[in-house]
Amino acid sequence: MNSLKITLMAILLTFPALATERIGRMGVGFTNQLKNDIPAVSFKLQKSKSFAFGGLLGINTSDTGGWAAGLKGYRNIFDEPYLTFYAHFMGALINKKTNTIQDDTGFQFDLGLGTEFSFQGLQSLGFSVEFGLSMYKIDEFTIETTGSNFVVAAVHFYL
Repeated sequence: MNSLKITLMAILLTFPALATERIGRMGVGFTNQLKNDIPAVSFKLQKSKSFAFGGLLGINTSDTGGWAAGLKGYRNIFDEPYLTFYAHFMGALINKKTNTIQDDTGFQFDLGLGTEFSFQGLQSLGFSVEFGLSMYKIDEFTIETTGSNFVVAAVHFYL
């Protein structure tokens, strides 16, 4: 019975040591979540155990390119070792060139849930998966459900 208690205490006391600590660390990476199909450089800064914020900036100077800039807020809901489950909100200004002389500028608002995970031994890399609702307007107002794998949602390297 005593060995069972000691084993359970050892397991329970080691889990906090395995959790990925990102408070005060900034992640730099990429995202493809913008509705004008422009890949963006993104950053994420974990301000506390329950809150993080980020930003994104994308530009394409080709004839069919455009630009985008936005901010993103994260509210952590649940932490596990190597995984964080969160709610997120994103607001962005987006621009898409429709031809060589005309471009359309609009907005994008996303609201949803997601998870950021890393692997043991690679705690500096965070892979995100997100789903939720997106409202955007470039040429017409659209509301749609979204689901983003880690290649689309974000990959961040934490400094």
